[in-house]
Amino acid sequence: MKKQHLFIGGKPTESIQYKELQAPYSGETLAEVATASAAETEAAIAAATQAGDTMRRMPAHQRADILYKLSALLQERKDEAARVIALEAAKPITAALAEVERTIETYRFAAEEAKRLTGETVPMDAAKGGEGRVGFTMRQPLGVIGAITPFNFPMNLVAHKVGPAIAAGNTIVLKPAEQTPLSSYYIADLLQEAGLPDGALNVVSGDGKTIGDVLVADPRIAHITFTGSPAVGKSIRSQAGLKRVTLELGSNAAVIVDRDANLDKVIPRSVTGAFTYQGQVCISLQRIYVHREIADEFIRRFAEAAKQVVIGDPLNPDTVVSALISAKDVQRTQEWIAEAKQAGAEVVAGGEVQGGILRPTVLVNVPRDAKVSCQEVFAPIVVINTIDSIEEGIEHVNDSIYGLQAGIFTNDIQTALHAAEHIEAGGVMINDIPTFRVDHMPYGGVKQSGMGREGVKYAVEEMTELKFVMFNKN
Repeated sequence: MKKQHLFIGGKPTESIQYKELQAPYSGETLAEVATASAAETEAAIAAATQAGDTMRRMPAHQRADILYKLSALLQERKDEAARVIALEAAKPITAALAEVERTIETYRFAAEEAKRLTGETVPMDAAKGGEGRVGFTMRQPLGVIGAITPFNFPMNLVAHKVGPAIAAGNTIVLKPAEQTPLSSYYIADLLQEAGLPDGALNVVSGDGKTIGDVLVADPRIAHITFTGSPAVGKSIRSQAGLKRVTLELGSNAAVIVDRDANLDKVIPRSVTGAFTYQGQVCISLQRIYVHREIADEFIRRFAEAAKQVVIGDPLNPDTVVSALISAKDVQRTQEWIAEAKQAGAEVVAGGEVQGGILRPTVLVNVPRDAKVSCQEVFAPIVVINTIDSIEEGIEHVNDSIYGLQAGIFTNDIQTALHAAEHIEAGGVMINDIPTFRVDHMPYGGVKQSGMGREGVKYAVEEMTELKFVMFNKN
């Protein structure tokens, strides 16, 4: 059986403890994976600190070349990389391949951003007393980045932290999700092959609290970038003190469907947004608000489409929905569906569990305070409710503790602009699902969906310090 060691200082490092990693779909043991102790995490931080000067002094073109080489290596091995994701995350292989393609592109974006770390000139004589002076800004790396990533995009969400960190000249200690560490170790090996200096990336798998507490408390860590639950995000924020923090947290993403929407386009797109990778996407479509004039047809056709979604083995290229990440999540979703039904909701599709797979589930007439509506469901469950106006739809979308992304389908430009202005979210998608994301756009939320922005350029800004320089020519 494969024994996956920690990755510290540029080489595999044996741990004092290992834990078997099981595939969520088949239950087979994939590897024995190292579980880092607090001391081992501190060793990773020390290695990253030691590599700091090397990365800080490395020319931008060299940092870019390393990231380009990583992209090329990943392109050559994309099938192998996708299989790693599919097995450890139960991500359907087609979606896993799409994630690898996005990861390749994300690292290419990072390579390009490495060459764009520019500042700006400041017109000093715009102020009285500024005559005879020249001012400009520059961006410099923060130092050691502590990156904590989730299970659902175990390569691309790692890329959104590791790529910008390297582009900016930082070093990294990466803590991947317990269920999906193999993807991170895979990337660490490729980066080593691509020429990244020893210690610039260190990977420590294991218990989130043990490792996370060390990363947040250690003064050598300059910035924490975290994707995960609001509860953990709040804890990090409260403990981080003056550390920089980027948090991408929960969501219960919503879309409004206006009465003039083209259902032939909207329904397939919405089914994709709701059920791809069994809904385990931060911006998975969870709430749909449909204008009353088209609601009956929308619900009927959406439910029919949901029943046609292919479920099964993640290695089957036709599979769209496979096993949830854990048995605990299967139980939770069943409890949430039962709670909604007890409160008056109706199940019009799905609701049944087959092994670890929850069939794509559609609920209507769901009370706003039911967990499937007001919390993050992270499962192939979508709720559809009827509205009498766009204004009412916007009120429902905003009636949430979250605000990551939202969408609206409408052919009225005034309606679209009104929604864009009044929806409370980090991103508003016009005539598309909130699940849309490409990797160079700014990405992040408001309210309990987090703080700061990802998207490679924007992450680089979060991971650098702005310095002002002034020359007195007088």
